[in-house]
Amino acid sequence: MLKLILILPVLFTIPTIFAWKLFELAGEKGWKTLIPYYNLYVFLQILRKPIWWCILLLFPFLNIFIYLLMEVDLVKCFGKFKLHQLFLAAVFPFVYFPVISLEKEIKYSDPKETVYPKKSAIREWVDAIIFAVVAAFIIRTFIFEAYTIPTSSMEKSLLVGDFLLVSKMSYGPKTPNTPLAFPFVHHTLPWTKNTKSYVEWIKCPYYRFPGLGEVKRGDAVVFNYPAGDTVSDIFQSNVSYYQLVREYGRKRVMTDKANFGNIIARPVDKRENYIKRAIGLPGDTLEIKETVVFVNGKPIDQPETVQFKYLVKTNGTAINQRILNKYDITESARTNMPDEYLFWITQDVADELAQLSNVKSVTKMILAKETGLNREIFPHNPENYPWNVDNYGPIMIPKAGQTIALNLTNLPLYERVIRAYELNDLKVENNEIYINGEKTDSYTFKMNYYWMMGDNRHNSADSRYWGFVPYDHVVGKAVFVWLSLDKNKRLFDGKIRFNKTMRFVK
Repeated sequence: MLKLILILPVLFTIPTIFAWKLFELAGEKGWKTLIPYYNLYVFLQILRKPIWWCILLLFPFLNIFIYLLMEVDLVKCFGKFKLHQLFLAAVFPFVYFPVISLEKEIKYSDPKETVYPKKSAIREWVDAIIFAVVAAFIIRTFIFEAYTIPTSSMEKSLLVGDFLLVSKMSYGPKTPNTPLAFPFVHHTLPWTKNTKSYVEWIKCPYYRFPGLGEVKRGDAVVFNYPAGDTVSDIFQSNVSYYQLVREYGRKRVMTDKANFGNIIARPVDKRENYIKRAIGLPGDTLEIKETVVFVNGKPIDQPETVQFKYLVKTNGTAINQRILNKYDITESARTNMPDEYLFWITQDVADELAQLSNVKSVTKMILAKETGLNREIFPHNPENYPWNVDNYGPIMIPKAGQTIALNLTNLPLYERVIRAYELNDLKVENNEIYINGEKTDSYTFKMNYYWMMGDNRHNSADSRYWGFVPYDHVVGKAVFVWLSLDKNKRLFDGKIRFNKTMRFVK
């Protein structure tokens, strides 16, 4: 955070330099634009702002908004009040400041004595809307953003219908990869099915500002879905492009538009937002044995609300809805047997159900080692990695700067990291591995990666299915639930879950 406080005001020196001549016209020395911090103090003096504005300039990301106001107020001192002039001052000061300083009749007017033109009602509304949009954009991009929980992968920690505040400051906000986009929507324009909400004429490289801390084990993390880089515009991220290719073949997926639609690529910041819990950190070795997660050889504490699938057998009588409501069981199914139920529940609820008079047994459904194998489990190579969701690994999670021996056996684990996330040219020829044209038997990772899992372990599409989450995909930390709605209930019949509203995320 201290680094961020120091860096941003220094960066403001760059556009301020282009106001050299305007400073001189305002009675100050032009060289004062060159001195970080002091130039901002002089800038505020020219604008006749109170001294406490200097304090506002020390607050990360609020200072961006304050500086934009300063740029706008500066050109007002030189008689520029039209909307397009104020826009140019805020967005293109590098060009606009020197241009207006060259005007023959340009003259500085003290803000306290300046007579401002009367605005029309329309102009008042336009100014207010622009102000609100800019402020909201800065808050949403750099401080916090609101999200909703669409699936049950984090039950019972986070529920379908929970409205979250996600802190961008926790791990440091990212600059948008696609800054030219329709405001306040993600990747698709409202009221359209497939129209992009962004353009890629301007692409910004990945950069993350310093944050309050690092990703810790157990954090509920929002991130861009790694396998969402390529999607079918029919299936979107509900069924990944890579899953479709494994099932139907790449040629059919790319050519059969009737069934698969158009295949589109998305930049990192426009991939679907997922929320899972950080289980494995960079450099960890993770393994799952009989649903128990081991990290570096030791079992880790799991959330109290972690859920698994249980088979409940009764004496033939049904388990009625009243029992489901009492134990807040939201996911259930029937087997082909009339006395059997499948429930996705916590261990505590399983113990409670076992005490019911009509329940004969409650059994946790665990896939035995090397059973239930399929190509949907990462690294999608059951011949060499016969893993399943309950018995998985061991697998080493990449860490920036770490070098590993690379061979044809472990290549499936790290191929996507090397090729898709770290953008190398990777080829295998004559049983030899070539990276960027050079034969190699090792690789050094450039970035940190994380292993994310849902708390609803038997109903969560997570790292067990698509692998590592790169650090440049991490968006922020879920910190607060400000509203929780039950989609299955009416407004005046328990729609708002008051006991789940206004709570911090654990």
